[in-house]
Amino acid sequence: MNDTPGWTSPGSAPSDGQEPGASGPADRPETGGPADRPSAEPTSPGTKWSKEQPPPGQWSAPTGPGQTPPPPPPHTGWGTPPPPPGGHGGQGRGYAGSGGPGWGAGWGGPPPAAKPGVIPLRPLGVGEILDGAVSTMRTHWRTVLGISLSVAIFTEVIVVLLQGLVLDSTRSDALSDPDATLGELADALTATTVNSGVIFLISLIGTVVATALLTTVTSRAVLGRPVTTREAWQDARPQVIRLFGLIVLLLLMVAGILFAAMLPGLLVTATAGGESGVALTALGFLAGGVVAVWLMVRFSLASPALMLEKQGIKKALGRSTKLVRGSWWRVFGIQLLATVIANIVASIIVIPFTFLAATLSGDGVGGFLEGGGDLGWTFLVVSAVGSVIGSMITFPITAGVTVLLYIDQRIRREALDLELARAAGTQGPGSPGAVPGT
Repeated sequence: MNDTPGWTSPGSAPSDGQEPGASGPADRPETGGPADRPSAEPTSPGTKWSKEQPPPGQWSAPTGPGQTPPPPPPHTGWGTPPPPPGGHGGQGRGYAGSGGPGWGAGWGGPPPAAKPGVIPLRPLGVGEILDGAVSTMRTHWRTVLGISLSVAIFTEVIVVLLQGLVLDSTRSDALSDPDATLGELADALTATTVNSGVIFLISLIGTVVATALLTTVTSRAVLGRPVTTREAWQDARPQVIRLFGLIVLLLLMVAGILFAAMLPGLLVTATAGGESGVALTALGFLAGGVVAVWLMVRFSLASPALMLEKQGIKKALGRSTKLVRGSWWRVFGIQLLATVIANIVASIIVIPFTFLAATLSGDGVGGFLEGGGDLGWTFLVVSAVGSVIGSMITFPITAGVTVLLYIDQRIRREALDLELARAAGTQGPGSPGAVPGT
């Protein structure tokens, strides 16, 4: 191939090991070669350029005798216009050794990743994760809002009934009465703690159900496939009990860490008393809180791993640990940002309803702000409406961000984008929106 006329670039070594300027067989007088011809007409095609040059602006080898010159290429690079006239390499852009930009100077980078659904199938940025959660709400709004509304109404009805029938009847002014006895304070504190725990448990059940269903919806939205509420429930139902057990286990772990960190201070306060015991208890609470936050972020991706991989609780915790390892701060930052945004949006909705409920109640806004008003049915119902509307927005955002963050970590560590592209039917280098490298 090196002997093809015009293939060897200027300045390179000649073929067949000949030295530059050495005479070949064709130059010997005994062979009838053109030894006596003028030196201005070289005939060694392997070492010099042919007299027949291609048209300006093209980079191709001159053709031999009797050969049809090949048609000029339509362009010199992907997405770049033809280079300006300038010969073979001295001025043209197509020749990489010309001193110009070289091949691919006008290339705009790799083709975009496939995007069959709400996110592109590649490692995601923070904005893309948040946008994907919002796009899931916008694209599948019937299913997403239907699930969120149903779960929020169910939980708020139970909470309102408990607060109106149970919690309100057991309320006591002993907690704010300076003359209350120790027994009255203990009874009031126990009643408030029990009822608050029941309300928290009801809210936790609603959150688990909403998270399970919205995880399925978000995973289908990534592939661009619609899903109904019934299909989401059928897919998530086998894992709901495990998901509830996972969340309860995480809460118990956090409570155990906080109690263990505060125990020395509590013991000092109970035995010796004084400010030292209180300070030690507060320091233990802060230290336990730091450990609890670290642990919750470490296990924050266990929920989507359990739902989407059909794992058990122990394996889901291990999967989350593996995916978060080395990316703890990134996962923490994204989830913190999503939580802040969701709470801000919910507060914008809930706070006006709370003041409206206080205005419509008997004690008015002044009594509500002073903390001396009773929680009447009007206040409970109106404030519950605001809570339902707020939950319709916070549920999809928090669940969607967690699922997309899980998918993003798997794309970065396990090349899940290739599997998702195959599942979505966009694999293959020639298919529209194909993933680079597939």
